[in-house]
Amino acid sequence: MDIEKLKALIEKQSDLIVKAERDIWKTPEVGYKEFKTDAYMKAAFRNLGYELTEAEGITGFYTVVDTGRPGPTVLALAELDALYCADHPERDKTTNAVHACGHHAQCAALLGLAAALKEKGALDGLSGRIKLCLVPAEEGIEIEYRMDLIRQGKIRFASGKQEFLSRGYFDDVDLAFMVHVGTIDGTQQHKLFRKYKGYNGVIRKKIVIRGKAAHAGDCPHLGINALNAATLAIQAVNNLRETFPEGDFVRFHPIITKGGDVVNAVPAEVVMQSYVRAASSAALDTANRRINRAIAAAAAANGCTVRISDIAGSEPFKEDEMLTVVYNSVCEAIGGTECIDDKTDVWEACSTDMGDIAVNVPAIHPYSIGATGNEHGMDYAIPDPKKTCCNSALLQLGLISSLLENGAAKAELIKANFKPVFPTVKEYVAFKRGQTADREAVSVNPDGSITVL
Repeated sequence: MDIEKLKALIEKQSDLIVKAERDIWKTPEVGYKEFKTDAYMKAAFRNLGYELTEAEGITGFYTVVDTGRPGPTVLALAELDALYCADHPERDKTTNAVHACGHHAQCAALLGLAAALKEKGALDGLSGRIKLCLVPAEEGIEIEYRMDLIRQGKIRFASGKQEFLSRGYFDDVDLAFMVHVGTIDGTQQHKLFRKYKGYNGVIRKKIVIRGKAAHAGDCPHLGINALNAATLAIQAVNNLRETFPEGDFVRFHPIITKGGDVVNAVPAEVVMQSYVRAASSAALDTANRRINRAIAAAAAANGCTVRISDIAGSEPFKEDEMLTVVYNSVCEAIGGTECIDDKTDVWEACSTDMGDIAVNVPAIHPYSIGATGNEHGMDYAIPDPKKTCCNSALLQLGLISSLLENGAAKAELIKANFKPVFPTVKEYVAFKRGQTADREAVSVNPDGSITVL
């Protein structure tokens, strides 16, 4: 790997990269609605001479760079979507969407990588193929909207990478990576790259608690208060928290999206959304079952019924150790050992659908450090887009070069030593579809009694 050659290839694309970062920042869109960003990236890739395979009926696409020599396929990803943050000063004033997690910078960096791979000599000495993919809907928001897309048959999964996996778009992939944007630690301004040990898996939930309306002042005794049941459900789950093993990193963080209809009526329907997160599939399943039971019991205790809809979320993600060795060597070539903010002993309780990639092929999810403020917060910004995005593109080009040089020896070794969690992608898809459930958790019997199902 000639790191100086790679630096020159990326530096040549710096204007293109910075322009894309600024342009996409100005048009944030949330998952499965990234129409402007999708169109922008498609046009940019086509301007570079790429032929694209577009995701049918939704946003996102991929293209393949073939070295002309046999070898494995390496997947490089970027995410299209933004999220909502109503108090961010640079949000879209109509939708409140903003790229407060840096996905726009991922797009810019991947575009720079794509441009660099078109340069003369970029593929010299490499074997195999490089798949470049722009994927939608990483942020797990707007659960009801995505459930509606599933009901319409437009998607099978709420998450973009799961959807692409289910469609067979990654069937030929042997290794994968995606470089996110990391926040700057004030005590380590010289750090360029960061990587963690892994991330929680998640199940997304919609909870509808139903009671009975009545005049809240005159005859509340004739009603059944669904809001009381909801608050008790939250407390019931809170009472479980100390019983979850600390190493499982269980999280439950609900919001109430509907608390009733009018203030002078007993709330007859309350709608909640939440995630359940945990560090392993087994812990996630156990925690989710216990949380569902607590919610159902709280509803029943108040005489309410409850419908619990579980939507398959991301798989727990453990960074591949052999790919991490390659990542470390590339980072050292770029900036020496001092440029690495090593967090490989830290487990992150957040989630990413890179976990769904990583249970099928060896994968890593490092960070190019350059953001300030809080992720998903009102003060999030990338003050030096050129440095942040060009470092990301350089890291990705370095990973590709290191993996695919010398007959793709490193990639072949990593591929040979990887043991997937699921024997086939088809079995993975079946498992994830089984995580999705929509059921009445409490029923009212003919005699008026309540049964927790």
